[in-house]
Amino acid sequence: MRTLLRGGAVISMDPAVGDLPRGDVLIEDGRITAVSGAIEAADAEIVDAAGKIVLPGFVDTHRHTWQTAFRGIGADWTFEQYRAGMHGTLRPLYRPEDVYLGNLLGRIEAVNSGVTTLLDWFHCSDTAENADAAIQALREAPGHSIFCYGAGLGGESDIGPEIRRVRAELPGAEMMLGLRGPQLTTMDTTAADIALARELGLRVSVHVHATLSWPDGRCPVAGMHERGLLDERTTFVHANGIPDEEVAMLADAGCSVSISPDVEAKMGFGWPECGRMLDAGIRPSLSIDDCASAGGDMFATMRTAFAIQRGVDGGLSARDFLAFATVDGARACGREARTGSITVGKDADLLLLDAEDPAIFPVNNPAGAILAAGHPGLVDSVFIAGKAVKRGGRLLGLDLAALSERLLASRDRIAAEAGIALDGSWMPA
Repeated sequence: MRTLLRGGAVISMDPAVGDLPRGDVLIEDGRITAVSGAIEAADAEIVDAAGKIVLPGFVDTHRHTWQTAFRGIGADWTFEQYRAGMHGTLRPLYRPEDVYLGNLLGRIEAVNSGVTTLLDWFHCSDTAENADAAIQALREAPGHSIFCYGAGLGGESDIGPEIRRVRAELPGAEMMLGLRGPQLTTMDTTAADIALARELGLRVSVHVHATLSWPDGRCPVAGMHERGLLDERTTFVHANGIPDEEVAMLADAGCSVSISPDVEAKMGFGWPECGRMLDAGIRPSLSIDDCASAGGDMFATMRTAFAIQRGVDGGLSARDFLAFATVDGARACGREARTGSITVGKDADLLLLDAEDPAIFPVNNPAGAILAAGHPGLVDSVFIAGKAVKRGGRLLGLDLAALSERLLASRDRIAAEAGIALDGSWMPA
């Protein structure tokens, strides 16, 4: 029950601990119990971390994991083509088995590349059976997963019974409510959804960006503010194009923001706004969004956001973006007391990155190396609450070949029923 990671270069993301060029991390019963330059623990299992960077696991605060089978199909799509393709054409053809496989393989992909905590923003919610299949997959996959249920997307139906049903099965820390609006439904519905979430002890997440129409000509943040719907339990996804005075409303209320830089830049939402949010007093988090359009790893996500921010105003550092992907992501999910940094008392959600890989060797500046040249192939080991789920570059205890075969069959059936090509030539109207 005791494990000692010995001799790695520790990037703790905890100011009180700092960075250790050569350090040890002791794990007991799934928690971090000591971090220092040298630890004696004769009865512990020793993991040789020499030549490795020891880093807290990444936190992805917004991913539509069910879309995994259609990876890359939307690389050239606009946002409207994404809505028409994924939601108008493909989503209605999904069965529970398809949802299960997409969520399972998508969550496995995420943990393989170092995402130890993932918020699954689930909006393939046409049936209760789909939701149950998504939850089952998240439970079976390694890693901490939060099911953010986007029930009744864009409609005005009463989602209360369904949300209560699922809430009875999931602890509050493992569930959030994905709001239907206020850009896809009325402010009254938004207020009712938030009231439901507060009754059930759930945090909420909502998509807002300038590409979606604003029915009364103004950003919906002000309307939510007027009704007292903003607080620290609310995460705004994207938030591109929000006026300065409404960014200030989010900051004053303690809201968090999830930025998906690859999707935002390529689909025309506007420049990812990490620097603008930070200037307003909001520490942003980072997220993948959808793998139909963007890559599924946090290394690429950090690099895109970093490069764009540096191009826009020359601001922020590699260390800032590591924080957005770890400790700030944990805070956005309400899990800052449990994960996001290498801190005594927190869950041992840890990564060992290969510092001798030619892509980053020699590692002179660990944070800079990760941002400039990091990639999923560097992830040698992943520990979730102290349990190894990946060692020596290989995932443990999974029959990936069998799962992959099932995912391909699922993809092929849906594509055949939709009458679409999978080579990138299909451009939804």
